[in-house]
Amino acid sequence: MAHQRTSSTVDSVKEPHSVSLKVLRLSRPSLSVQHPLPLPTPSPSPTNSPAPSASLAYPSTKNDAFILSPLLTLPPAFGSAYVGETFSCTLCANNEVLLGSNPSKVISNVRIEAEMKIPSSGIPLPLRLGPENPSDADEEKEEGKVVGKEGVDLEPGKSLQKVVNFDLKEEGSHVLAVTVTYSETTPTSGRIRTFRKLYQFVCKGCMVVRTKTGLLPSSGEKSRKWALEAQLENTGEETISLDMVVLETKDGFRSQGINWEILSEGEKMEKPVLMPGDVQQVCFLVEEVPDAEGKGPEPTAEGKLIFGILSLAWRGTMGNRGFLSTGALGARLK
Repeated sequence: MAHQRTSSTVDSVKEPHSVSLKVLRLSRPSLSVQHPLPLPTPSPSPTNSPAPSASLAYPSTKNDAFILSPLLTLPPAFGSAYVGETFSCTLCANNEVLLGSNPSKVISNVRIEAEMKIPSSGIPLPLRLGPENPSDADEEKEEGKVVGKEGVDLEPGKSLQKVVNFDLKEEGSHVLAVTVTYSETTPTSGRIRTFRKLYQFVCKGCMVVRTKTGLLPSSGEKSRKWALEAQLENTGEETISLDMVVLETKDGFRSQGINWEILSEGEKMEKPVLMPGDVQQVCFLVEEVPDAEGKGPEPTAEGKLIFGILSLAWRGTMGNRGFLSTGALGARLK
């Protein structure tokens, strides 16, 4: 998980909690990298030659010289969080009471709550925890947990696990706050205990969009036309494939993309692949559509015509998705 910024407790008695919290970011794995050794030239005799798989990342009878292997590698660290992607993590509350402990403790009504603080708002946003399928209750009962209306009763050594998803929409520092509340009962007493942990991470931009609009020369037509150009730069650390680049126009305009989706007969569409630092140029033809009275769209008070917004969608190397929409795009009237 990201850096744990601070932790606090509201218990008057400073003693270890009977429930612990583990937070782990859910990320897709990657293909393991291998560095095969070249075979000696000339080839040695079969009795002295090394095994073909001696330098591979996995057992194989073939000397595969490709740098990527079929093995999957789990992320070794938190990694990078990018605008447009979905941040997912699992929250796990564990009953740390040992069987036969003295005095015996019963942990019940365990609840997990989470909220996210974003840079543009001083008020944390409450997060919905999943899964919420009806079948999940049956699975929890099979694991020795009893689901109550207000929480979950945990037997010693059992856990309550929840998954949280949050769409990252802005750059800057984000703080995930997790609160765990539970009831601790002994043969002579009972109390409600609570603790809260904060996890901070930084969200960065993956795609940078730069746009330019130019008025096209008219040939006696009543409606005006513009060319909207956009440069899409991959500023992330991962190679991505562009799935979609669409100009969503407002009423009074229509657009036509003149990008890679234009194919001749018999051709197959190949989606652009952007390595870190690569730039893809796209262009759209925007045409004014007069209404029934022959009037075009009205400009804003600043004398600008608003065409619409540019929407982007991409995939990472392991299929992770990203989506981004720009602000209002248009042209200024002279």
